Amino acid sequence: MQELSGLTSDGKQFFAVSDSDNGTLRIQVLGRDCVVKRTITAPVDPFDVEDLAMTPDGTLWAADTGDNNKSRSTVALHKVSPSGAVERFRVTYPDGKHDAEALFIDKSGMPYIVTKEPLGSALVYRPTAALRTDISVPLEQVARVTLSSTDTPGGPLEGTLDSRLVTGAASMADGSVIALRTYTDAYLFPVPDGDVAKALSGDPVRVPLPNEPQGEAIAFDPDGTLLSASEGAGTPIRAVAGAAALAQPPAPTTSTPPPPAADQPQAAPSNSSSSWQNWPLALTLGGIVLIAALVIGLRLRRRT
Repeated sequence: MQELSGLTSDGKQFFAVSDSDNGTLRIQVLGRDCVVKRTITAPVDPFDVEDLAMTPDGTLWAADTGDNNKSRSTVALHKVSPSGAVERFRVTYPDGKHDAEALFIDKSGMPYIVTKEPLGSALVYRPTAALRTDISVPLEQVARVTLSSTDTPGGPLEGTLDSRLVTGAASMADGSVIALRTYTDAYLFPVPDGDVAKALSGDPVRVPLPNEPQGEAIAFDPDGTLLSASEGAGTPIRAVAGAAALAQPPAPTTSTPPPPAADQPQAAPSNSSSSWQNWPLALTLGGIVLIAALVIGLRLRRRT
């Protein structure tokens, strides 16, 4: 797919969407061999679709939230049934216009939009009230996520921004793990108590996604496999098996260890560089599997 921007999975098939526009919203349905099986066509004219999410009942959510030129007074979320029936919900930011390429749905069905901020932290918003098709609903900011630069190769900008700009998001169906991605890396946030805002303020697990030319799509299989993909015809889907499990902190011990002897030095507290948060480095080196290349012939459309 030339302009792949969103990806999701039900474990049996993939769903993919482009961010270009030709007057309708088309979601491609692919088998696990990445061959297109059918197309879900929704009778709505999107402006700039940037991400795709799915709820456990199979409903798809398309994030029509792209705004490179900061020109939109509202952005939209399109709720699409497997048959193509669609509802469009318009939402507004409380603090001005933003470009956003990431959407995830929590376990209660609440959508969250994550902005793409070149000069600061990514901002996370959710609706303040039930979405409606007849009026715009205000958003509220619930979190701010600051990502550090990495040396993971890839991305279109060839600089430190590639590893800090949020270009996609996903959530496990049970809401236990949230993933945010940049052009070069994925960050997994455990959500043990369902508190999304609290989870996004914590320390994530980083999973490098090297050498994706314009990585914008990320998703979870139901078994916790992390999926990622890039724009460009013939680019592969990457699968990192067991990634979601790595985002879970180790279970607390049930007994208290004896205190050290008086003549023995006490161990220094462990820091994040030696804790469970770095397990994905080993997994990424040995466990990344490339699935067959996407074979989707969507014609190029404008990107705004």
